[in-house]
Amino acid sequence: MNSLWQFFALSIFTLPLCSYKRTGMATPKSVGFYTLGCKLNYSETSSIQRQFEEKGYLVLPFDKGPDVFVVNTCSVTDFADRKCRKIVRKALHTNPNANVIITGCYAQLKPHEIADIPGVDLVLGAKEKFHILDYIDHLQGGATKGMIYVSQIEEANHFIPAYSIGNRTRSFLKVQDGCNYSCTFCTIPKARGKSRSAPISQLVRQAEMIAQSGVKEIVLTGVNIGDFGNGTHVIEERRPSKEALFIDLIRALDKVEGIRRYRISSIEPNLLTPEIVDFVRQSSSFLPHFHIPLQSGSDKILRRMKRRYLRQLFADRIALIRRKMPDACIGVDVIVGFPGETEEDFRDSFRFIRELDINYLHVFTYSERANTPAADMQDSVPLDVRRLRNAELRSLSERKRILGYQKYLGTTRNVLVEASKIAGHLSGFTDNYIKVLLPSRPEMINTIQPVRLLDLHPDGFVTGEFLSKEVHV
Repeated sequence: MNSLWQFFALSIFTLPLCSYKRTGMATPKSVGFYTLGCKLNYSETSSIQRQFEEKGYLVLPFDKGPDVFVVNTCSVTDFADRKCRKIVRKALHTNPNANVIITGCYAQLKPHEIADIPGVDLVLGAKEKFHILDYIDHLQGGATKGMIYVSQIEEANHFIPAYSIGNRTRSFLKVQDGCNYSCTFCTIPKARGKSRSAPISQLVRQAEMIAQSGVKEIVLTGVNIGDFGNGTHVIEERRPSKEALFIDLIRALDKVEGIRRYRISSIEPNLLTPEIVDFVRQSSSFLPHFHIPLQSGSDKILRRMKRRYLRQLFADRIALIRRKMPDACIGVDVIVGFPGETEEDFRDSFRFIRELDINYLHVFTYSERANTPAADMQDSVPLDVRRLRNAELRSLSERKRILGYQKYLGTTRNVLVEASKIAGHLSGFTDNYIKVLLPSRPEMINTIQPVRLLDLHPDGFVTGEFLSKEVHV
């Protein structure tokens, strides 16, 4: 630990401790959570919430003014940083006397910046967030503000298990954390540390616990889940020498009774081996749905990003999936406006993506992140140009999504039925990730039903009808 962190850590323990802000309360009795960012963050927030519940806290909705607010942050883009500030203001508006705790990636990367946000009482880093209850006592006794407990990221070197429970139908299971890659735009290695994962036996036990809660679908999540097992990586098609691979994990999870569906949240194209694709094709529980980061369809930009593949490998992976699973849903991440991306580079990337047989895009506008190589690169793309490119790719994504939906109108697919925010309706996803709007039959919730897909809905759904009057559990 360097001298700055040593000074900061020592200064914390010499601060005068104060009583909880609400007069007469020795300990807070209620807590609310707000999660920013990825599915991994949601799994971790849920695990932290269970710690509070076991300690006797009442969990309240964020807008109901709990005694303690916990915000689990993301810092992938500048928008995520701004959103954190907005959420703190919202929390204190609902309960000005509450304590506000900030953790997550933003907290690890910029703890002093967060501590300066008015109303923030406690900032916890990547290593500290799973020990949050150990730090609650430091919120007692006086008018403390902006206390920071953040270790060097090298100290976040243990895998901490996490999974979400609360949604009746779906759970996010964390199988891997951290990243050994060095993409020039990314802060995640600095926010989460090196790649690490749990033993397969531990993850199988957690999947069994999730199954016992009645959940039907698990989404496998992590920072770089294809890198499962001791942080080494796959080189081309060869298996690395390590105890277990991602393929070994999914084979083991496939045998867990009670889990009807698994989705792989996101996997790098160089780690998505033919072995994995073949397994998903023949599995009865792993769904034909892949989300694969591309980031750019220009080899020049991929090299500047220090991605571990070029676009031909990506195209080969898409073609492989289509040969094996013609009905699979394939989503793709893309970044626009990376430094040095000329109009010609963007057009080259756009044409490549347009020709890919994929179903949708997640499009991100590049934003400079401090302490990344890309932030110091020349030839920055003007913000207005970045936004225009983003809009163009989003339009392409919508066209691909609609074409993909139209292909299945009139067909029957199995849908995991869920509650809907649209009054008088239910919703759900098909195995190949078509979002379906259904008539209300509450007894169908958390069951997998055969559904006929009828028509496109203006809100981005496909309308559907149940084919059976009976509930298929």
